[in-house]
Amino acid sequence: MTASTILIVDDERTLARSIKAFLAEFGYEAEVAGDGEKALELLESMRPDVVFADVKLPGMSGIELLQKIRAFDPAIPVIIMTAYGTIAGAVEAVKLGAFDYLKKPIDLEELKLLAERARETSRLKQELSHYRRRGGRDVPFAGIIGESPALRAVLEQAHQIAALDETPPVLITGETGTGKGLVARTLHASGPRSTKPFIEINCTALPANLMEAELFGYERGAFTDAKESKVGLFEAAEGGFLFLDEIGDIELSLQGKMLRAIEDQTVRRVGGIRDRKINTRIVAATNRDLEREAQQGNFRKDLYFRLAVILLRLPPLRERGDDVLILAEHFLRRFSAKYGKEVHRIDPRARDMLLAYPWPGNVRELSHVIERAALWSRGPTLEVEHLALERPIESAGGPSSDVPVRPSTPGAPTPGAPIPSAPTPGAPTPGAPTPVANPALPASGVDLPQWEKSVIEEALREAGGNQTKAAQRLGISRDTLRYRLKKFGLQG
Repeated sequence: MTASTILIVDDERTLARSIKAFLAEFGYEAEVAGDGEKALELLESMRPDVVFADVKLPGMSGIELLQKIRAFDPAIPVIIMTAYGTIAGAVEAVKLGAFDYLKKPIDLEELKLLAERARETSRLKQELSHYRRRGGRDVPFAGIIGESPALRAVLEQAHQIAALDETPPVLITGETGTGKGLVARTLHASGPRSTKPFIEINCTALPANLMEAELFGYERGAFTDAKESKVGLFEAAEGGFLFLDEIGDIELSLQGKMLRAIEDQTVRRVGGIRDRKINTRIVAATNRDLEREAQQGNFRKDLYFRLAVILLRLPPLRERGDDVLILAEHFLRRFSAKYGKEVHRIDPRARDMLLAYPWPGNVRELSHVIERAALWSRGPTLEVEHLALERPIESAGGPSSDVPVRPSTPGAPTPGAPIPSAPTPGAPTPGAPTPVANPALPASGVDLPQWEKSVIEEALREAGGNQTKAAQRLGISRDTLRYRLKKFGLQG
């Protein structure tokens, strides 16, 4: 697998070398150029995935370099690095097509995140360009994988929206891990504004007291630390997209100002006295039920209705049928190549387990499961034991109550429910509700594997050796029971 390449253009050699060394730790191949002329020479030979360029360079300026790079290949994302005194130049660069800008002194973690986001956006553009060459716009959102009717219906709507230059805001809803961010980035990359900025902000990542300054900017002297004016993200996304991820977490006190910015396409910086016109498309996403939140007074109704003029509801993975297997095979190919593995197929039992699992973490969880499985595998086939799927992962607040689980047979209990203790004399008859007690542990502790084995043996005895009934009794899937039987050397 070819490493991503990054070109760093800065006459501050110490800083440039530090960035190069930092990125190398994460598998990037970086080259350094001290001026624009040297950068253009390297451009032809290395064809970088991302370019970081200082706005102030000797000879050719960073703005001039940006224009030459865009003339050479507009698909190469350029991120402008700027000191506080040249913020205006960075904003001008964004308007001219720079992917984003980064303030000095450089935060290396922020730089890495920008590199990853720019690389992913570039990859999406390349895929879309490939499919457009093959068949024009008849292949909608080719980078999003899945064939289920539920997904295709949403993507068809999104494809129609992406083709428009002027549309109302788009609200993307869906559970965590369903791909809301990917759809938002593809809306941008596949439309007429693809060469303009795509700026993403996670509304859960910033404290409320900083959110207003980030979104709307501020004027010099607006507060104690405001030594220079700062452009807000609404302005920085001029001509392109502002993606507000997890918008349901924005404070009520800020929602009114956001509504005005969206309605009137104007913003007023913190501490400012004049309105500034903007031309920015808004895409928002949330895993909350914003309509219910609005009815309960936790979210402004007028803002919700303004955002939900165009509503895209992404289906959870458990409602996408065989898309689970299509995605699993896609991730298996990717991670096998990444880790140098030779895993080419998924065992039929493992396929059944993937289909039976409810995937509370959706596509993101599936990706992590397959990555781990690819690492554990030793042969050409991914087996059941490599998946390590026993029960849905619980959140900090307990099991996810809004994630229905498909039982293996009608009437089967929910996978992940507590395993009832083995029957004792006087216990209720099989089939009756069994109270779950908290067992007292002996002072010397217990042999957990032996206890688990004995519980499975007892369930099999009760079920007369029927694995399906024993799995129901234990509250696990039949595939999980089979794995446990093999692990303990038991016969079902």
